Amino acid sequence: MAYKTICFSGHRPEKLPFKGDDLSPVTGAIKSILYKEITECIESGYNRFITGLARGVDNWAADIVIDFKSRGYDIFLLCVLPYRTYGSEWRGFDKWNLSHILEKADETVTICDEYNKDCMRLRNNYMVDNSEKLIAVVSNYKSGTGQTIRYAQKKALDVKIIDLNSIF
Repeated sequence: MAYKTICFSGHRPEKLPFKGDDLSPVTGAIKSILYKEITECIESGYNRFITGLARGVDNWAADIVIDFKSRGYDIFLLCVLPYRTYGSEWRGFDKWNLSHILEKADETVTICDEYNKDCMRLRNNYMVDNSEKLIAVVSNYKSGTGQTIRYAQKKALDVKIIDLNSIF
């Protein structure tokens, strides 16, 4: 199968309006926008989705892709771990959700053996370097998501920016 690939970037819950609280209408709106964008990508022929597994937007997008897969869509989920033990310190739902996403992934790639100051940027660059499109949910462009957007634009990817400042 030839792949048409998209990747995701976005803030962690604590950097989002209402801190990404699942009961917040704002969080619901962000997830709905992601669902709409992923639906449109599938309808446009995108069939491989890459997540960097960060809490918040990355994992919400992965959950949506897993939902489509469970309904029989022939799509591929690639998870990119920035380092081997990524997420091992997480607790509760975050830990369970990471495990669930990794279990449902079609492939997992690990960028670095252990944490270092560059591993997150290298993960983000890997995702962009292996994609045709980026969907980014952003409110602060001086962030890892902002850096990923700039890198994707430099690499001439199709970039869909969901700018939370203009929505909320």
